[in-house]
Amino acid sequence: QVQLVESGGGSVQAGGSLRLSCAASGAAFDSRCMGWFRQAPGKEREGVASIDTRLTTYYAASVKGRFTVSRDNAKNTLFLHMNSLKPEDTAMYYCARSYRIGSGSWCDVGSPDFGSWGQGTQVTVSS
Repeated sequence: QVQLVESGGGSVQAGGSLRLSCAASGAAFDSRCMGWFRQAPGKEREGVASIDTRLTTYYAASVKGRFTVSRDNAKNTLFLHMNSLKPEDTAMYYCARSYRIGSGSWCDVGSPDFGSWGQGTQVTVSS
């Protein structure tokens, strides 16, 4: 069973940057798609970015060009580099692993095939 632990959140001003990390325990990290999701108070959880086993990346329209998702399979770690942050990026950010092995349409951002959630890390962007 996988355990996911997010870190790197914090409070920044608009225009600032943060790098989130997600450390995964358990075997076969490199055989699953990984994703980042976020949930703001009073809103539904939404997909932010994802990366498949071939390192193809997917982004929500709201973050494309500002956020970059990457993974280090040797260290079982997923990253989210966030630049040009906006107040509307304020949310709890979660990483998740796909239920399915390999790469396919289930790796797309926000796919319902992501699960095994971490505890989240808070990102707050002030104007």
